Amino acid sequence: MHMDCMNPIFLTRDLAYRLDVRQSGIHGRGVFARQDFQTGDYIGTYWGTKAREVTPYTLHVQNEDGTLFLIEGRNLLRYINHSDDPNAEFDGIHLIARRCIVAGEEITFDYSAGEGISFTH
Repeated sequence: MHMDCMNPIFLTRDLAYRLDVRQSGIHGRGVFARQDFQTGDYIGTYWGTKAREVTPYTLHVQNEDGTLFLIEGRNLLRYINHSDDPNAEFDGIHLIARRCIVAGEEITFDYSAGEGISFTH
């Protein structure tokens, strides 16, 4: 994604075309695909503010130098639910399809999986 497009308005509008938040059978609200995604497809970017403490929508991300930072979610991806068999994973702050996801399917990731990535929900 081009860096000029990495602003909150673009990221929120882009997600609204591709994703929907509604009641989840897993927990509370969840994120659902509005379109099909193929393995390796970019789904969206977890956008928010840097956090100093853990909250219910905090994504923990490890920089390449090993330092950890926290992001308090401010877009639709803050509602993503956990699964032991997830269909998506984070690469930094970018959510990528681990396998094919069909429109209407809930998008999930493993809160404790990935190098330097975890989530508090």
